[in-house]
Amino acid sequence: MSSEPRETGMPRQGFHLPVMATEVIRGLSVADGGVYLDGTLGEGGHSLAILDSETNPDQSLTGAASTGELPGGPSLVIGVDLDGRSVVEAARRLAPFGTRFVALQGNYADMASLAGGQGVDQLDGVLLDLGFSSRQVDHAGYGLSFQADEPLDMRYDEAQMTTAADLVNTAGERELVDLFRRFGEEPRARAIANAIARERSGRPIRTTGELASIVERVAGRRRSHRIHPATRVFQALRIAVNGELDNLRAGLEAAVNLLRPEGMLAVISYHSLEDRIAKNFLARQSADCVCPRGLPVCVCGQSPALSLVNRRVIRPSGEEVALNPRSRSARLRLARRIQSGR
Repeated sequence: MSSEPRETGMPRQGFHLPVMATEVIRGLSVADGGVYLDGTLGEGGHSLAILDSETNPDQSLTGAASTGELPGGPSLVIGVDLDGRSVVEAARRLAPFGTRFVALQGNYADMASLAGGQGVDQLDGVLLDLGFSSRQVDHAGYGLSFQADEPLDMRYDEAQMTTAADLVNTAGERELVDLFRRFGEEPRARAIANAIARERSGRPIRTTGELASIVERVAGRRRSHRIHPATRVFQALRIAVNGELDNLRAGLEAAVNLLRPEGMLAVISYHSLEDRIAKNFLARQSADCVCPRGLPVCVCGQSPALSLVNRRVIRPSGEEVALNPRSRSARLRLARRIQSGR
């Protein structure tokens, strides 16, 4: 997601700039010579900010392209994304950093094997900027938005088999109700699922516009409401198609195992389901005891792996939200790997 640029000597034209870039760099404690993994690469905005954090401000990205790799900064940033289209674009844009940047198509839940393939078994920092990127909303072909009428796809990875259209047209009505409630927290899930079932009995629902119209007919739309009534349904389908919440749980676990002592974990979430998972995971991994309440003595043998840096979420500044309204729901959580962990 795009946001306010950090002030550095690097030109920023053409980049979708990342949410809370300054807060992320500060939170990750980006150090010269460190090794970092950006698990949600997108077009490379956060990776650029990490690579650029210690770069000589007199050295421009454009000028460096003809002279070789840029000096200073982390020794390696591994950028990972399920979306191969974004990986290609990020690799092209960050090519001036040479061997200090590697772009990989893959699932951040598999970061251990992806990093291992680069000869890396420990990291100084991991960033997970969850959800979809600006590119995936603004560019045609993803089927993630109801702003344009296009095939109902929603896959980040084109090689994946199941699309949102498959779920909408083949899932049972009860399954759709459960999906909209669990992943979208949609209060009118039953009525919407019923309307979808009636509509698809005549012909398949193939486009984002068709689905958005069905939801809007059921839920209605008030002019005073800023959020489209189909937002929660689209969120639920996107999460289900891409397995986002399962990937988040696995990715958080993998990050803890890869971080070296004092290594930093940064997680940016955009809705309550993501944030709840991140919050609960970090709380558990930083607790001295996770025994059920009421036990007279501790029997869990818990050894905390993380230390919380911020107990309250960090939110974007008012200035950033004004420049980039998409950042308004962002919540940043930070934790530090500690020696006593697993």
